Amino acid sequence: MSDGPTITTIAERAGVSIASVSRVLNGLPTREDTVRRVLSAADELGYVPNSVARSLKSRRTNQVAFAMADIGNPVYLTMVREIQPVLKAAGYRLVLHSTDADVAEEIDVLRSLGERYVDGLIMIPLRIGEAHLKAVEAARAPVVIIGSVPDGTRVDNVRTDSRTGVRLALEHLRSLGRRRIGFVNGPLDTVPGSARSTAYAEGIRELGLPYDENLVETGDFYRAEGAQAVSRLLSRAPDLDAVMCANDLIALGALDVLRRAGRRVPEDVAVVGMDDIDLAAVAWPSLTSISLGSAERGRLAAELLLDRLGNGDRDPKVVTVPPRLMVRASTVGEETP
Repeated sequence: MSDGPTITTIAERAGVSIASVSRVLNGLPTREDTVRRVLSAADELGYVPNSVARSLKSRRTNQVAFAMADIGNPVYLTMVREIQPVLKAAGYRLVLHSTDADVAEEIDVLRSLGERYVDGLIMIPLRIGEAHLKAVEAARAPVVIIGSVPDGTRVDNVRTDSRTGVRLALEHLRSLGRRRIGFVNGPLDTVPGSARSTAYAEGIRELGLPYDENLVETGDFYRAEGAQAVSRLLSRAPDLDAVMCANDLIALGALDVLRRAGRRVPEDVAVVGMDDIDLAAVAWPSLTSISLGSAERGRLAAELLLDRLGNGDRDPKVVTVPPRLMVRASTVGEETP
């Protein structure tokens, strides 16, 4: 007695590869003509379509994608923890894309929305250029961008104010008597890198301190690269008494470097990070950081996307999450009993 059609028999009937059948039946991006051939062959053979196959016919998948630069970054993991339950409660599954901040990969994700493997996309690109904006405008499914986009861009947008965040950090350090405040940034061609560089230069001058290029170093938004950048900064400016870091991973690298150099934190050098990831509170010493509301941004992005899916004709919304200073031992020392 026959056990019914298999992926192999469907592939033979459709004249496509077994891998193509698997992609279609699992709702992965596939050319539309392949989708039609596979579903037609499945129907002819009496294949009972699963929920994904049915969704391809109805043009709804009950899936939403989240595209981020690095799936291992604690900021994005925090967002995922907030996005997923909001979507799940509305009957959607979450599909994750790690783009490695590659612009071409991000553009490909936006263009693949035309293949209808998801009903909508939440994206957090580090670089926003004309290609992104054109792809967003042409996207064939709702998109929400987490991060700053040019004013007037017709897309739902959740952003934070990292410039104000940098100023909060600098004002905190200055209030503690610090005057030689170094700054370690990520790539300047990224949205956060550019914004935080400008904010540091403006903030230092607003505090009445001279802007010194020797106190500024650029690396990348990772712990190891951040540590290397801090080492370069420390060798060039050994008299610095504070370090403002463009994110917490860089700041954790700074704690490593300062410890190896025999510099006490915060007695000799105070350290401030940005993002307030979970590791900030359990670092040694615990890390003062600027919270950019990662959890709230993730939740708001999911809510905006669901609202768009239910009301596609409304005007785009822009929501800003304000930063907050989280003071810990890396700037004020450990509390004594």
